[in-house]
Amino acid sequence: MADVRTEEKDLVIIGGGVAGYVAAIKAGQEGLKVTCIEKRGSLGGTCLNVGCIPSKSLLENSRIYHQINHDVKNRGIDVGDVKLNLPQMMKAKETSVSGLTKGIEFLFKKNGVEYIKGAGRFEDQNTVAVDLNDGGSTAVRGKNILIATGSEVTPFPGLEIDETKVVSSNGAIALKEVPKKMLVIGGGIIGLEMGSVWSRLGAEVTIVEFLGAIGGPGMDAEVAKNIQKTLGKQGMKFMLNTKVMSGDPSGQGVKLEVEAAKGGKAQTLEADVVLVAIGRRPYTQGLGLDKIGLETDSKGRIVIDSEYRTKIPHIRVIGDCTFGPMLAHKAEEEGVAAVEYLTKNYGHVNYNAIPAVMYTHPEVAWVGQNEQELKEQGVKYKVGTFPFTANSRAKTNLDTDGMVKFLADAETDRILGVHIVGPNAGEMIAEGTLALEYGASTEDVGRTSHAHPTLSEAFKEAAMATYSKAIHF
Repeated sequence: MADVRTEEKDLVIIGGGVAGYVAAIKAGQEGLKVTCIEKRGSLGGTCLNVGCIPSKSLLENSRIYHQINHDVKNRGIDVGDVKLNLPQMMKAKETSVSGLTKGIEFLFKKNGVEYIKGAGRFEDQNTVAVDLNDGGSTAVRGKNILIATGSEVTPFPGLEIDETKVVSSNGAIALKEVPKKMLVIGGGIIGLEMGSVWSRLGAEVTIVEFLGAIGGPGMDAEVAKNIQKTLGKQGMKFMLNTKVMSGDPSGQGVKLEVEAAKGGKAQTLEADVVLVAIGRRPYTQGLGLDKIGLETDSKGRIVIDSEYRTKIPHIRVIGDCTFGPMLAHKAEEEGVAAVEYLTKNYGHVNYNAIPAVMYTHPEVAWVGQNEQELKEQGVKYKVGTFPFTANSRAKTNLDTDGMVKFLADAETDRILGVHIVGPNAGEMIAEGTLALEYGASTEDVGRTSHAHPTLSEAFKEAAMATYSKAIHF
């Protein structure tokens, strides 16, 4: 067994992703003696290293490239000899990532958090053994232990990911050249974002989705149709209600055998690169959960109570490896709440007010419930919408695709959900989240002054359209 450190920590955290590192910083601020164990070798987890952050760098820079090629003439800007420098674009992405990971290490030192680079596993209910990245091993004892090991890409059965021809999101942010043809298995947020990047850079991208709509279960059906139409105008192709039966990467490219989801004639699709984007699954491999008697449910999640405790009360779990949406900001909130339960006996995360954002262009963002959910629950509701075509700032920006949509209780006018497809939707949804958190009505929003001319006026007008009538439409 590894040498056990003599000092028992107040809190040992396994995992230095968003959930784990936020919890570590918060615990340090509260005066706890904290150790955070992370095997990647850099903090920030999937989000910072191979997910949210690098993908947003590529999304922004590919958008600029695409805009220069297709849009600036209308703005009175003549540009010639535009060339893609993919290595430099990738370098800009890596610079963003490295700066942020080093920033977290600085915050660890600032708040007295011990950082161990290695893979942790349970020796017993209070001891975590660590196989160090630099060789050798150690072990840390903790009065409390927090599991925050995150998630991993869900593989597609029978199609091995090599991160060259068959890629996950990890490989999709690191391709060495722009593929002529790319097939994306899965029309959720990750597939649409990464498909957008390579479509803008010149690839012919086709989204193959089993369901009849893109965006995933949280996206409002009306919004999903709206963004699909816009992405289609940008050049992306969609095959909905389509099931991938098998894949063959043995040739120069990759072949996919597909058929209609409800059964039908088989069809062969070919591409240079196939992106597997069918979701993510909890990652608990190598933790030694069986050694301490902890089990996972049918989806691989570690079971917890409302205060993030497992059946072993001093062992808590947060983030992607337990219940709830696999979102970085949800994990952050849980990191703070778990430490508050530990130090103050109370904590708070409102799971009904967790926003979601898809960073295509235009962006899609939502919070609360969508129309499908309200119909299923038999809730009587009102709808108010306002298009960006009627918003003065969007018009002057020549960026008018999309709309803002409010859903409110038919009797009380209390906001039940906000859905936005349009420019800056990811920033604007913060107002919707705050309104939902405070239990606001659409009239509360509609009677609040919004600066002119701003995109946020569309938010105000959509609220007005829900309880009364919009002014400018």
